Amino acid sequence: MSLSLYKKKRSFSDTPEPEGGRSTLKDKLVFVVQKHDASRLHYDFRLEMEGVLKSWAIPKGPSLDPSVKRLAMMVEDHPFDYRNFEGIIPEGNYGAGTVIVWDEGTYEPLEDASGNKKENEKHLLKQLHAGSLKFVMHGKKLKGEFALVKTSYQGENSWLLIKHNDKYATPADVTEKDKSVISKKTITQVEKTSDKIWKSNREQRTSTGKKQITKTKESGDTRLKTEKKSAKKKTKRHSHIAMK
Repeated sequence: MSLSLYKKKRSFSDTPEPEGGRSTLKDKLVFVVQKHDASRLHYDFRLEMEGVLKSWAIPKGPSLDPSVKRLAMMVEDHPFDYRNFEGIIPEGNYGAGTVIVWDEGTYEPLEDASGNKKENEKHLLKQLHAGSLKFVMHGKKLKGEFALVKTSYQGENSWLLIKHNDKYATPADVTEKDKSVISKKTITQVEKTSDKIWKSNREQRTSTGKKQITKTKESGDTRLKTEKKSAKKKTKRHSHIAMK
């Protein structure tokens, strides 16, 4: 599946978001739910299919209560490596804000599931195109049977995420479990990172073919401070030259 829309919306020289990646699991499909504090707080629900992450934005987050239907707006496919992305998307970029990995795990179709990943994927894609997905989740917070059902409630991209009534169903608000399953931090704790830098290194090749490690980019705030300091130094230097 093409990631052209995903890439069109982003400038990878300015954002730390991943560009691609492939699954290394031969018999399992993965899912991830990311809590994203952008212009509005929401949860990004992503299911591995066709080598990418099929994605839905859920404004109120998932629910384990079968009586609750959560609106889920389908968005562009995301690259497979996005499942591990956690950090800060700098101001001025699409989706600017803080992201944590709220939940992750594996999943399979509710019906006709097998140990064959390709067969499971085939069943799920058929359901996706039919507008009714039924699957079992094996996450740290989300467990059991769920359904994603296409609806015309808010346009052609709107779906509903519904929990089935099984042993994992509960009226308790699962979103109150607000820490990342990777860093164990809340959105607020990640936002308070002193230097506002995404904690990762990127490996790139130089023109000579040798590998080098480049630090991730600073956010808009930090970069602005750096530019101001640089401007002050230039002003002082120019003043000194004028006095001679």
